[in-house]
Amino acid sequence: MIRRTAVVLVAALCLRPAAAAPPDKPPTAEEARAFIERAESSLISLWIDAERASWVYSTFITDDTEQIQAEARQKVIDETVKLSKEAQRFKGLTLPDDVARKFRLLPISLSLVAPSDPVKSRELSELAAQMEGIYGKGKYCPPGKECLDIGAISERLASSRDPKELTDVWEGWHAIAKPIRPKYERFVTLANEGAREIGFDDLGALWRSGYDMPPADFAKEMDRLWTQVKPLYDALHCYVRRRLAETYGQALVPPGKPIPAQLLGNLWAQSWGNVYPLVAPPGGDRGYDLTKLLADKKVDAKGLVRYGESFFKSLGFAALPDTFWERSQFVKPRDRDVVCHASAWDIDWKDDLRLKMCIQLNDEDFVTVHHELGHNFYQRAYKNQPPLFAQGANDGFHEGIGDAIALSATPAYLVKIGLLDKVPAGSSDLPYLMKMALDKVAFLPFGLVVDQWRWKVFSGEITPADYNKAWWDLKRKYQGVVPASPRTENDFDPGAKYHVPANTPYARYFLAAILQFQFHRALCKEAGIGGPLDQCSIYANRKAGEKFAAMLSMGTSKPWPEELAALSGERTMDASALLEYFAPLKTWLDEQNKGQVCGW
Repeated sequence: MIRRTAVVLVAALCLRPAAAAPPDKPPTAEEARAFIERAESSLISLWIDAERASWVYSTFITDDTEQIQAEARQKVIDETVKLSKEAQRFKGLTLPDDVARKFRLLPISLSLVAPSDPVKSRELSELAAQMEGIYGKGKYCPPGKECLDIGAISERLASSRDPKELTDVWEGWHAIAKPIRPKYERFVTLANEGAREIGFDDLGALWRSGYDMPPADFAKEMDRLWTQVKPLYDALHCYVRRRLAETYGQALVPPGKPIPAQLLGNLWAQSWGNVYPLVAPPGGDRGYDLTKLLADKKVDAKGLVRYGESFFKSLGFAALPDTFWERSQFVKPRDRDVVCHASAWDIDWKDDLRLKMCIQLNDEDFVTVHHELGHNFYQRAYKNQPPLFAQGANDGFHEGIGDAIALSATPAYLVKIGLLDKVPAGSSDLPYLMKMALDKVAFLPFGLVVDQWRWKVFSGEITPADYNKAWWDLKRKYQGVVPASPRTENDFDPGAKYHVPANTPYARYFLAAILQFQFHRALCKEAGIGGPLDQCSIYANRKAGEKFAAMLSMGTSKPWPEELAALSGERTMDASALLEYFAPLKTWLDEQNKGQVCGW
């Protein structure tokens, strides 16, 4: 994820309002441009202060750093409200396209707006910091045993096949979110109040306004894309459920019912790659184990990141600056609490790029590194844009860029970088596609659920009395999964997912899951590479790299359909590339599912 958008998407944030024009003199287009220019020159120092405070807090969680971050956020949020209100003075003016776009971005570039009441504003900032701190410090301490942090718990879920142990660690992690619940209820009230002050029905409506289309149209767009991919997900779900029943028995995994979440190898059942050994195509073999290859090469955490950097360098991008290697957090420190959730940072909106991870030397983090560096190279590509344009075309673009690069991490790529001796025979395509689907396709409904839940919470459709029930109703509806054990409203399972306490909009990840394949297909075409999409790697293709860099450098200076067209010739987000990528797997899944009870 891009850290700059985690709590406040800081394009269009903080400055002191420009001096008001005399009341008897209407504002002019020249005054509007001057206002925006003063705004952009004023924004940077506050943004950098807030970003530095957040970095220190995320990499050294204490009560003091929590307070420092809260104060920095409060300054940002307070100025945001003033700025948004001041900008209303220029409403209705006919302005040059670039100025008009900046004014449109001003109010919709926020993921959090505080009430103008300073007491409430401070309370909101403190709540935001406290919730993230509770998550970052979260541990499960089994009776009489060593406490487990999220990394250790994730490892247990990935490797254990003992249903009791899986249930224990799943419950243990979800329990860390219980203290977040009352804070989140208050957070919703205050955040909605702030959003209404600048003209939105609620915070969810503000989030849905950031896609160069009306909020209602964006919600329909999400539904349209889900309709495209749902048959593929349903086929995968049906097959995986049957294979899990072979391991755990139909008493635990009954046909025609949702899958117990703890059996899918991930804390939130959002990706299923860790259960690949249980569901691999019969007689199929991917032909290699990337985690083992990394171990055999004795790759360390920094070496893993070097592989990601080398990919971008092969496309013609400049190497990351020395400060990236000096200031990033690659491994979890032993002496303090940190937020381990992987994120990419751009501290100064120029060249102070950083990565924050607690890297595990496995295939999953190999892909994650490519994804996160996609953010960093995107950030640097648009660094010469004016501040209000120094962000992704939309937040789904930002998440999709690195994922598109990771799609080129094919067996052929692994051979080129010396991790694999030879490309496995063509018969391994099906296992490769299965492993990819367990990560990419399995994620799709979860990518919808997080913000479906929050949009309904912000609108009041879901009340605090039903927070947890509604969460699991949505997970059952979209994902076809159920909790490891009975849940009540004493639990707060949404808060066990980082993006909820960190107030990070999540629709971007669903969009990225679609866009990455659209980007990948366009880049493969530009590189002149034909054949199956799953076998295409643009590694070392400078022609593709040049076109890619040209789109990245645009930032958000143009509406995203124009930027998508600049790369792909298409102006609409479309899942056809994803479906093309997985078409051989879908055919095989449909054959395997004949005679099975599918659905839930």
